[in-house]
Amino acid sequence: MWQEETYDPATIDRELGMAEDLGFNTIRVFLNYVVWQADRLGLKKRIDDFLAIAARRGISVMPVLFDDCNFANHIAKAGPQPDPLPGITNSQWVSSPPLAMVNDPAAWPDLERYIKDIVGAFGPDPRVILWDIYNEPGNSNMGEKSRPLLEAAFAWVREARPIQPLTVGAWIDYESTMSQLAMELSDIVSFHSYLPLDEFRKQIDICREFRRPLVCTEWLDRVHGNPVEAILPLLRDERIACYNWGFLAGRTQTYLSWESRPGMPEPVVWQHDLFRADGTPYSADEVRFIKTVIAKPFSGGVRYQH
Repeated sequence: MWQEETYDPATIDRELGMAEDLGFNTIRVFLNYVVWQADRLGLKKRIDDFLAIAARRGISVMPVLFDDCNFANHIAKAGPQPDPLPGITNSQWVSSPPLAMVNDPAAWPDLERYIKDIVGAFGPDPRVILWDIYNEPGNSNMGEKSRPLLEAAFAWVREARPIQPLTVGAWIDYESTMSQLAMELSDIVSFHSYLPLDEFRKQIDICREFRRPLVCTEWLDRVHGNPVEAILPLLRDERIACYNWGFLAGRTQTYLSWESRPGMPEPVVWQHDLFRADGTPYSADEVRFIKTVIAKPFSGGVRYQH
Protein backbone atom coordinates (compact mmCIF):
# COMPACT_ATOMS: atom_id res chain seq x y z
CA MET A 1 0.00 0.00 0.00
CA TRP A 2 2.96 2.36 0.52
CA GLN A 3 4.50 2.10 -2.95
CA GLU A 4 3.89 4.98 -5.36
CA GLU A 5 2.23 2.74 -7.95
CA THR A 6 -0.32 1.32 -5.52
CA TYR A 7 -0.80 4.06 -2.90
CA ASP A 8 -4.53 4.78 -2.99
CA PRO A 9 -5.59 7.84 -0.94
CA ALA A 10 -9.22 7.68 -2.14
CA THR A 11 -9.66 4.16 -0.77
CA ILE A 12 -7.80 5.09 2.43
CA ASP A 13 -10.10 8.07 2.98
CA ARG A 14 -13.20 5.99 2.33
CA GLU A 15 -12.17 3.27 4.76
CA LEU A 16 -11.04 5.70 7.45
CA GLY A 17 -14.41 7.40 7.05
CA MET A 18 -15.98 4.06 7.98
CA ALA A 19 -13.69 3.88 11.02
CA GLU A 20 -14.69 7.41 12.01
CA ASP A 21 -18.37 6.47 11.73
CA LEU A 22 -17.79 3.53 14.10
CA GLY A 23 -16.29 5.89 16.67
CA PHE A 24 -12.68 4.74 16.21
CA ASN A 25 -10.14 7.48 16.91
CA THR A 26 -6.83 5.71 16.28
CA ILE A 27 -5.40 3.09 13.91
CA ARG A 28 -2.33 0.88 13.82
CA VAL A 29 -0.56 0.61 10.46
CA PHE A 30 2.48 -1.38 9.29
CA LEU A 31 5.41 0.11 7.41
CA ASN A 32 8.02 -1.93 5.55
CA TYR A 33 11.74 -1.30 5.41
CA VAL A 34 12.07 -2.37 1.75
CA VAL A 35 9.73 0.42 0.61
CA TRP A 36 11.90 2.96 2.41
CA GLN A 37 15.00 1.36 0.91
CA ALA A 38 13.59 1.75 -2.61
CA ASP A 39 12.02 5.21 -2.25
CA ARG A 40 12.82 7.04 0.98
CA LEU A 41 11.50 10.46 0.06
CA GLY A 42 8.42 9.05 -1.62
CA LEU A 43 7.56 6.89 1.38
CA LYS A 44 7.80 9.83 3.78
CA LYS A 45 5.63 11.93 1.48
CA ARG A 46 2.98 9.21 1.43
CA ILE A 47 3.14 8.71 5.20
CA ASP A 48 2.57 12.45 5.60
CA ASP A 49 -0.42 12.24 3.26
CA PHE A 50 -1.78 9.23 5.16
CA LEU A 51 -1.48 11.10 8.45
CA ALA A 52 -3.30 14.07 6.93
CA ILE A 53 -6.18 11.88 5.73
CA ALA A 54 -6.44 10.24 9.15
CA ALA A 55 -6.29 13.57 10.97
CA ARG A 56 -9.18 14.95 8.94
CA ARG A 57 -11.18 11.99 10.23
CA GLY A 58 -10.13 12.64 13.84
CA ILE A 59 -7.92 9.55 13.81
CA SER A 60 -4.38 9.27 15.18
CA VAL A 61 -1.86 6.71 13.90
CA MET A 62 0.42 4.12 15.51
CA PRO A 63 3.10 3.13 12.95
CA VAL A 64 4.78 -0.29 13.22
CA LEU A 65 8.46 -0.15 12.23
CA PHE A 66 9.69 -3.78 12.34
CA ASP A 67 7.84 -7.11 12.09
CA ASP A 68 9.04 -10.72 12.32
CA CYS A 69 5.86 -12.22 10.81
CA ASN A 70 6.65 -13.84 7.47
CA PHE A 71 3.66 -16.01 6.64
CA ALA A 72 4.43 -15.92 2.91
CA ASN A 73 7.82 -17.56 3.53
CA HIS A 74 9.57 -15.36 0.99
CA ILE A 75 11.76 -12.28 1.09
CA ALA A 76 10.13 -8.87 0.95
CA LYS A 77 11.03 -6.81 -2.09
CA ALA A 78 9.76 -3.64 -3.69
CA GLY A 79 7.66 -3.77 -6.84
CA PRO A 80 4.42 -5.57 -7.76
CA GLN A 81 3.27 -7.86 -4.97
CA PRO A 82 1.92 -11.38 -5.57
CA ASP A 83 -1.81 -11.93 -5.41
CA PRO A 84 -3.21 -13.62 -2.29
CA LEU A 85 -3.71 -17.38 -2.40
CA PRO A 86 -7.41 -18.32 -2.30
CA GLY A 87 -8.43 -19.88 0.99
CA ILE A 88 -5.25 -18.89 2.88
CA THR A 89 -5.16 -16.22 5.56
CA ASN A 90 -2.29 -13.71 5.38
CA SER A 91 -0.84 -15.71 2.48
CA GLN A 92 1.51 -12.98 1.21
CA TRP A 93 2.51 -11.28 4.47
CA VAL A 94 6.28 -10.69 4.63
CA SER A 95 8.56 -9.53 7.42
CA SER A 96 10.21 -6.15 7.84
CA PRO A 97 13.14 -6.28 7.49
CA PRO A 98 13.83 -9.56 5.66
CA LEU A 99 14.58 -12.12 8.36
CA ALA A 100 18.18 -12.65 7.22
CA MET A 101 18.95 -9.05 8.26
CA VAL A 102 17.68 -9.60 11.80
CA ASN A 103 20.72 -11.69 12.72
CA ASP A 104 23.24 -9.85 10.54
CA PRO A 105 24.73 -6.91 12.47
CA ALA A 106 26.55 -5.88 9.29
CA ALA A 107 23.12 -5.01 7.86
CA TRP A 108 22.02 -3.01 10.88
CA PRO A 109 23.47 0.38 9.90
CA ASP A 110 20.88 0.66 7.15
CA LEU A 111 18.12 -0.44 9.54
CA GLU A 112 19.27 2.25 11.95
CA ARG A 113 19.11 4.82 9.14
CA TYR A 114 15.58 3.64 8.29
CA ILE A 115 14.34 4.02 11.86
CA LYS A 116 16.02 7.37 12.46
CA ASP A 117 14.80 8.72 9.12
CA ILE A 118 11.16 7.77 9.77
CA VAL A 119 11.11 8.63 13.47
CA GLY A 120 13.15 11.76 12.83
CA ALA A 121 10.54 12.91 10.33
CA PHE A 122 7.42 12.02 12.31
CA GLY A 123 8.67 11.89 15.91
CA PRO A 124 7.67 15.56 16.41
CA ASP A 125 4.29 14.99 14.72
CA PRO A 126 1.23 15.01 17.03
CA ARG A 127 -0.74 12.99 14.45
CA VAL A 128 1.37 9.98 15.52
CA ILE A 129 0.14 8.78 18.91
CA LEU A 130 2.54 5.91 19.67
CA TRP A 131 5.41 4.00 18.04
CA ASP A 132 5.10 0.21 17.84
CA ILE A 133 8.78 -0.60 17.46
CA TYR A 134 8.59 -4.28 16.55
CA ASN A 135 5.58 -6.48 15.84
CA GLU A 136 5.81 -9.95 17.39
CA PRO A 137 9.60 -10.24 17.75
CA GLY A 138 10.55 -13.89 17.66
CA ASN A 139 7.75 -14.99 15.32
CA SER A 140 8.57 -17.05 12.19
CA ASN A 141 10.68 -19.35 14.38
CA MET A 142 13.10 -16.54 15.17
CA GLY A 143 12.72 -16.87 18.94
CA GLU A 144 15.47 -15.29 21.02
CA LYS A 145 17.47 -14.55 17.86
CA SER A 146 15.42 -11.36 17.48
CA ARG A 147 16.28 -10.03 20.93
CA PRO A 148 19.44 -8.09 19.97
CA LEU A 149 17.67 -6.22 17.15
CA LEU A 150 14.71 -5.51 19.42
CA GLU A 151 16.99 -3.89 21.98
CA ALA A 152 18.91 -2.00 19.30
CA ALA A 153 15.69 -0.72 17.70
CA PHE A 154 14.52 0.77 20.99
CA ALA A 155 17.86 2.51 21.39
CA TRP A 156 17.73 3.93 17.84
CA VAL A 157 14.22 5.27 18.29
CA ARG A 158 15.08 6.89 21.62
CA GLU A 159 18.11 8.55 20.02
CA ALA A 160 15.71 10.13 17.50
CA ARG A 161 13.88 11.73 20.49
CA PRO A 162 10.22 11.35 19.44
CA ILE A 163 7.54 13.10 21.48
CA GLN A 164 5.43 9.91 21.49
CA PRO A 165 5.79 6.92 23.85
CA LEU A 166 7.26 3.64 22.58
CA THR A 167 5.94 0.11 22.86
CA VAL A 168 6.40 -3.49 21.73
CA GLY A 169 3.58 -5.95 22.33
CA ALA A 170 3.85 -9.11 24.38
CA TRP A 171 2.28 -11.71 22.13
CA ILE A 172 3.07 -15.24 23.28
CA ASP A 173 3.84 -16.61 26.76
CA TYR A 174 3.77 -13.28 28.59
CA GLU A 175 6.16 -14.64 31.23
CA SER A 176 8.82 -15.58 28.66
CA THR A 177 12.10 -13.68 28.47
CA MET A 178 11.10 -11.99 25.21
CA SER A 179 7.69 -10.80 26.38
CA GLN A 180 9.04 -9.61 29.71
CA LEU A 181 11.78 -7.69 27.91
CA ALA A 182 9.24 -6.13 25.53
CA MET A 183 7.12 -4.89 28.42
CA GLU A 184 10.13 -3.66 30.40
CA LEU A 185 11.44 -1.64 27.46
CA SER A 186 8.04 -0.13 26.66
CA ASP A 187 6.80 3.24 27.92
CA ILE A 188 3.24 1.92 27.51
CA VAL A 189 2.78 -1.81 27.95
CA SER A 190 1.04 -3.40 24.97
CA PHE A 191 -0.09 -6.92 24.26
CA HIS A 192 -1.76 -9.17 21.68
CA SER A 193 -4.43 -11.61 22.78
CA TYR A 194 -6.75 -13.85 20.79
CA LEU A 195 -7.72 -15.93 23.82
CA PRO A 196 -11.14 -16.40 25.46
CA LEU A 197 -12.29 -14.04 28.19
CA ASP A 198 -10.91 -15.81 31.29
CA GLU A 199 -7.43 -16.25 29.78
CA PHE A 200 -7.58 -12.70 28.46
CA ARG A 201 -8.12 -11.41 32.02
CA LYS A 202 -5.09 -13.37 33.24
CA GLN A 203 -2.93 -11.77 30.54
CA ILE A 204 -4.09 -8.32 31.61
CA ASP A 205 -3.03 -9.16 35.17
CA ILE A 206 0.49 -10.05 34.00
CA CYS A 207 0.77 -6.85 31.99
CA ARG A 208 -0.37 -4.76 34.97
CA GLU A 209 2.60 -5.96 37.02
CA PHE A 210 4.66 -3.29 35.22
CA ARG A 211 2.34 -0.55 36.58
CA ARG A 212 2.19 1.35 33.30
CA PRO A 213 -0.69 2.32 31.01
CA LEU A 214 -1.91 -0.58 28.88
CA VAL A 215 -2.96 -0.88 25.26
CA CYS A 216 -4.10 -4.06 23.52
CA THR A 217 -2.69 -3.77 20.01
CA GLU A 218 -4.27 -6.95 18.63
CA TRP A 219 -7.47 -8.79 19.54
CA LEU A 220 -10.68 -10.16 17.91
CA ASP A 221 -10.82 -13.83 16.99
CA ARG A 222 -14.42 -14.97 16.72
CA VAL A 223 -13.39 -18.51 15.78
CA HIS A 224 -11.38 -19.13 18.95
CA GLY A 225 -13.60 -17.50 21.58
CA ASN A 226 -12.41 -13.90 21.36
CA PRO A 227 -15.46 -12.04 19.95
CA VAL A 228 -16.39 -8.37 20.04
CA GLU A 229 -19.28 -8.92 22.45
CA ALA A 230 -17.01 -10.45 25.14
CA ILE A 231 -13.69 -8.64 24.72
CA LEU A 232 -14.56 -5.04 23.85
CA PRO A 233 -16.65 -4.40 27.01
CA LEU A 234 -13.86 -5.88 29.15
CA LEU A 235 -11.24 -3.63 27.56
CA ARG A 236 -13.49 -0.63 27.93
CA ASP A 237 -14.33 -1.34 31.57
CA GLU A 238 -10.64 -1.88 32.34
CA ARG A 239 -9.86 1.37 30.51
CA ILE A 240 -7.41 -0.33 28.18
CA ALA A 241 -7.04 1.27 24.76
CA CYS A 242 -7.35 -1.27 21.97
CA TYR A 243 -6.82 -1.99 18.29
CA ASN A 244 -8.73 -5.01 17.00
CA TRP A 245 -7.07 -6.98 14.21
CA GLY A 246 -8.63 -6.42 10.85
CA PHE A 247 -10.98 -3.79 9.51
CA LEU A 248 -12.05 -4.47 5.94
CA ALA A 249 -11.69 -7.83 4.19
CA GLY A 250 -8.93 -7.23 1.66
CA ARG A 251 -5.79 -8.80 0.28
CA THR A 252 -4.62 -10.10 3.65
CA GLN A 253 -7.76 -12.29 3.81
CA THR A 254 -7.74 -12.32 7.59
CA TYR A 255 -11.46 -13.03 7.71
CA LEU A 256 -10.28 -16.61 7.04
CA SER A 257 -9.24 -18.69 10.03
CA TRP A 258 -5.70 -19.87 10.66
CA GLU A 259 -6.97 -23.38 9.92
CA SER A 260 -8.35 -22.47 6.48
CA ARG A 261 -6.93 -24.35 3.49
CA PRO A 262 -6.74 -23.73 -0.30
CA GLY A 263 -10.08 -23.90 -2.04
CA MET A 264 -12.19 -23.55 1.11
CA PRO A 265 -15.16 -21.17 0.75
CA GLU A 266 -15.74 -18.03 2.79
CA PRO A 267 -16.52 -19.15 6.33
CA VAL A 268 -19.83 -18.44 7.99
CA VAL A 269 -17.94 -17.20 11.06
CA TRP A 270 -15.12 -14.81 10.22
CA GLN A 271 -11.96 -14.94 12.33
CA HIS A 272 -11.06 -11.24 12.05
CA ASP A 273 -12.23 -8.08 10.21
CA LEU A 274 -15.37 -5.98 10.56
CA PHE A 275 -16.43 -5.10 7.00
CA ARG A 276 -16.73 -6.82 3.65
CA ALA A 277 -14.80 -5.56 0.64
CA ASP A 278 -17.82 -3.57 -0.54
CA GLY A 279 -18.02 -1.73 2.79
CA THR A 280 -21.03 -3.55 4.22
CA PRO A 281 -20.65 -4.88 7.78
CA TYR A 282 -19.82 -8.53 8.40
CA SER A 283 -22.48 -8.21 11.12
CA ALA A 284 -24.78 -5.21 11.41
CA ASP A 285 -25.56 -6.22 15.01
CA GLU A 286 -21.87 -6.29 15.83
CA VAL A 287 -21.34 -2.81 14.38
CA ARG A 288 -24.26 -1.46 16.43
CA PHE A 289 -22.76 -3.09 19.54
CA ILE A 290 -19.34 -1.49 18.91
CA LYS A 291 -20.92 1.95 18.56
CA THR A 292 -22.89 1.47 21.77
CA VAL A 293 -19.86 0.37 23.80
CA ILE A 294 -17.71 3.23 22.49
CA ALA A 295 -20.42 5.81 23.24
CA LYS A 296 -21.02 4.65 26.82
CA PRO A 297 -19.74 7.17 29.44
CA PHE A 298 -16.83 6.12 31.64
CA SER A 299 -17.19 5.63 35.37
CA GLY A 300 -14.70 4.77 38.07
CA GLY A 301 -10.98 5.31 38.32
CA VAL A 302 -7.90 4.17 36.46
CA ARG A 303 -6.08 1.11 37.81
CA TYR A 304 -2.55 1.84 36.69
CA GLN A 305 0.03 4.29 37.97
CA HIS A 306 2.12 6.52 35.75
